[in-house]
Amino acid sequence: MQTATNKLRLRDRFIGDKNFYKMVLAIAVPIMIQNGITNFVSLLDNIMIGRIGTEQMSGASIVNQLIFVYNLAIFGGVSGAGIFTAQYFGQDDTEGVRNTFRFKLWMAVFLTALTILLFITAGTPLIKMYLKGEGNAGDAASILMYGKQYLTIMLLGLPAFMISQTYSSTLRECGETVPPMVAGIVSVIVNLVFNYILIYGKFGFPVLGVRGAAIATVLSRYVEVIIIIIWTHTHTAVNKFASGLYRTLAVPASLTKSILIKGTPLLLNETLWASGMAMLAQCYSMRGLHVVAGLNISNTINNVFNIVFIALGDSVAIVVGHLLGANKMKEARDTDNKMIAFSVACCTAVALVMLLAAPLFPRLYNTEPEVRNLAKQFIIINAIFMPQNAFLHACYFTLRSGGKTIITFLFDSVFIWCVSVTIAFCLSRFTGLPVIAIYILVQIGDMLKCIVGFILVKKGIWLQNIVA
Repeated sequence: MQTATNKLRLRDRFIGDKNFYKMVLAIAVPIMIQNGITNFVSLLDNIMIGRIGTEQMSGASIVNQLIFVYNLAIFGGVSGAGIFTAQYFGQDDTEGVRNTFRFKLWMAVFLTALTILLFITAGTPLIKMYLKGEGNAGDAASILMYGKQYLTIMLLGLPAFMISQTYSSTLRECGETVPPMVAGIVSVIVNLVFNYILIYGKFGFPVLGVRGAAIATVLSRYVEVIIIIIWTHTHTAVNKFASGLYRTLAVPASLTKSILIKGTPLLLNETLWASGMAMLAQCYSMRGLHVVAGLNISNTINNVFNIVFIALGDSVAIVVGHLLGANKMKEARDTDNKMIAFSVACCTAVALVMLLAAPLFPRLYNTEPEVRNLAKQFIIINAIFMPQNAFLHACYFTLRSGGKTIITFLFDSVFIWCVSVTIAFCLSRFTGLPVIAIYILVQIGDMLKCIVGFILVKKGIWLQNIVA
């Protein structure tokens, strides 16, 4: 009898009804579709470059790893204000939403200008960091050349990405997830078509290789941002914040201070976390240039499968943020428990599919058998640890929804630098362990993070309204 009662309690705590899952999926699925299509086209883009040769693929992948740091910095920069946006929207405070948008815009402009300056002045040394492992000197020189070509063109797309993220994040935080999805779909179709035309030189165009891939990506960025801006400002009945949005670009000093207090740790967190991931890749690359190529293949397909827990994590921030803004604390906790459980369950199923794809996907690349074998092993390891990553991602967004940005900073970026990077750095430089063993030990280190995340979420320290 007692066992049956406990089972019912667990079911009530972690499993929702039909309406609950409809609500979650209504928010998560458009984000999954947008991210999924984007990552799928990135996958096709990567395969197209990989069909040309390993050096071209490696050069582009190193630059994408560096630009990933910028992307996450923008995400962190707008996310700090986004916590306030979600709660202002929950209170039906339109002017509050406008002001958070304006703050995002200023922050994004600052970060983009800083990034462009950094890449123009230090792009070559940054790429060379990944070329210190064992391998042919001629191959390393080719990778550097292709990487510099790719980077120069990709910088032209950063302003479009900046504005797109400012608009898309605000729309999502106000519950409008479909328009950014549609813009994303159109964008990736443009990217795919021009990838084919420009990489291989179809329909009379010259064969541009990695430069063609970069041009296609830049074009798609501008198509996406134009669609989002037009939709937002032609549907002001739905997007109330768009009316009078540019009447002023001033942000109230008190709100700026509040966002900076809550948002700066988030900005630092995303930037340091992304740079930590880049540093991990650099540590793995110490085992040879073939590791750079193998990781690139693995990361490409991982990004496609990871959209599930990423979208569900975003949904936690939106749904729980609205409930906290409306002072529904008990409902927020109950909803959060069910969303975390749902994310882990979904990703367990996705991981099984990923395991099946592991031996097949690397065969699509025109590269050496050693690279294909490494890629397969990296994919298998990521599949095994995917449920763990889903739990960590949901915990992170739970803590963030309540404005606990200093804790998320410690939980995320401080952990990756103090634990994950330390493990990889020491093992790659002071031992003879193969790269696969180092990779596994870094993933195992995240189990400590799971324990910390479980304790923090269970304590409920994130249950607070920060815009009351």
